[in-house]
Amino acid sequence: MIRHIVAFDLISTDPAEQAPQVAHMTEVLEALRALDVVESITVRPDLGDVAGHWPVVLVSEHRTRADLEAYQAHPEHRAAAAVAGQYVANRAIVDYELP
Repeated sequence: MIRHIVAFDLISTDPAEQAPQVAHMTEVLEALRALDVVESITVRPDLGDVAGHWPVVLVSEHRTRADLEAYQAHPEHRAAAAVAGQYVANRAIVDYELP
């Protein structure tokens, strides 16, 4: 099992602007759970209690590296990433194998 984690830093730093953006990102990205190469996917906002934390994270799990690659290349993923990407200044990504 492969876990894929993406932390997003948003262009806007205003929490009032970020809230609907994160909601939109959550809607389009969590819809990708319907893809057969996705075991699970969750998008959540940061608690907002600590300065310097990035405002939103995506965590998905995939059975194999090939499934992760297929997910990333899938047209629905690319479309969702383009929608979410309109709000994103930077991303940090980590993929690792679960024991």
